[in-house]
Formats: sequence, structure tokens, C-alpha cells
Amino acid sequence: MARLTIRIDFDSKASFGPGKARLLEAIEATGSLRKAAATLKMSYRRAWLLLQDIEQAVRGDVTLAATGGKDGGGTQLTPLGRALVAHYRAIEREAEKAAATEMKALGGLLRTKRPARVPRGVTPKAPRKARNG
Repeated sequence: MARLTIRIDFDSKASFGPGKARLLEAIEATGSLRKAAATLKMSYRRAWLLLQDIEQAVRGDVTLAATGGKDGGGTQLTPLGRALVAHYRAIEREAEKAAATEMKALGGLLRTKRPARVPRGVTPKAPRKARNG
């Protein structure tokens, strides 16, 4: 089955795609950048760098962090962060609808079973030529 993935490239050379959208959604769900990173099986540093990338591309902060306190702080999305994810997911839905017929046709061109892989270092044998005579 074929699947459509959308990445938005901005004039500023920044981009926003499924990974950054998932990161913001995980922050919203967990209330923490560290927990979001763990949920997505990425390092905290990688998550932090992606968040910095997002914030440099838009007109403000997409998260709001609270430090310490009796509840231990946390991170939540700002209205801008929620709007960014909502617009991205809406673009995905519209693109999937618009491309549904072509995606189905493309999926029909794919093999239903992947060919066997040849292990590294093994040279596949060439087919033998038929003998004439």
C-alpha cells in the first residue's frame, strides 16, 4: 500500500513535516519535551533542536515551559503551536482526499511481496544461457 507524506518547505529554507508535527503532538499529550522525546524514541537533544527549528520558522513560541514548582514544571503548546499542528493536519487530510484515486492506482503498481534480499558479499549467479544444438 502506498502512503502520502507531506512536508511543507518555507521560503526561509525551514520545513515542517510529519516528524515535527508528531513532536508537537507528543509535547501536548505528555506535557514535557523530555517525555515527548522518549515517546518518539529520540534523544532529548534531537527533540530540542527540532523544536528550535520550528520556533525559528514561525512568528513566536510554539511551546510554553514552566519550571520547577510543586508540580515539577512542564511544557505545553501555545495557541500558535496548536494552530501550526491543526493547519498541517488539515493540509494532510485535504491532500489525501485529492490524491486518493492516484494513490490507489500507484498502490496497484507495487509488488505485493518484496523480493528476497541477497546477503552482503554474495554475488547472485547469472542465469545460464540455453545451449543451441
